[in-house]
Amino acid sequence: MDLEMTTDDINKTTNKKRSKTGINTWPKDDRPRERLFRQGAHALTDAELLAILLRVGMQGTSAVELSRQILKKTGSLKALSETSLSALLAIKGLKDAKVAQLSAAIEIARRINKPDTRNKVVIKTTLEAKKYIQSRFLALTEEHCRAILLNRLGVVLEDTLLAVGSVDRARPSLRLIVSCVMQTNASAIILAHNHPSGVAVASESDKIFTGDVVSALHPIGVRVLDHIIIGDNNDFSFADSGLLDEIILMSGVTIERKIVRKERV
Repeated sequence: MDLEMTTDDINKTTNKKRSKTGINTWPKDDRPRERLFRQGAHALTDAELLAILLRVGMQGTSAVELSRQILKKTGSLKALSETSLSALLAIKGLKDAKVAQLSAAIEIARRINKPDTRNKVVIKTTLEAKKYIQSRFLALTEEHCRAILLNRLGVVLEDTLLAVGSVDRARPSLRLIVSCVMQTNASAIILAHNHPSGVAVASESDKIFTGDVVSALHPIGVRVLDHIIIGDNNDFSFADSGLLDEIILMSGVTIERKIVRKERV
């Protein structure tokens, strides 16, 4: 009987011991946090980066091994960012604290992709509006409806989350929209929401909601410039499609919208 251990046997034994005793017992050069400081975050694997966020694993499983299991279940970091809170909580080894840490990190990453709030954001074209809006809906698993409020020069004054859930199930409040407009002294508004299904098509409820907003804001002199729907690698603009003109006409509202389409709003 060969008593010599192969390299694979040694690695399996070492990994087994590490899983049972935790990352703190690993050689310092192998620990994710120490490697991050020594080589930079870019040198770490997805599982190691995730392990630093989780900090600890669970009984008999190191944070790195737990991270590998999570990535195996979800598929990738991007897929993890699109996983709902309830689905994360259903993964063995993830409790409230760990899920909160992951969700916070994902939201930070999402906000980093937003335009820098230290600089004024100006929207003067539909393309600029879409680019600005897309960052707001990155990796969301639920439908979010937002209102982008602008002054007469197209400067973004406020970006407000109106509701979470479809227009049918969580209809955005017209009172909230009017209140936001009054508080910011906005002259115009762009409505936006995402379709997690991936298909950017205006539903009948979307059309009715847009008409209601047009009618509610007309008496106070605020223009609805567009309603943009963001799907998966596709989008839909009420203004570009001519649907907003039809809705305004049907509402009996005569507003000079001055929206430059595609290359103008």
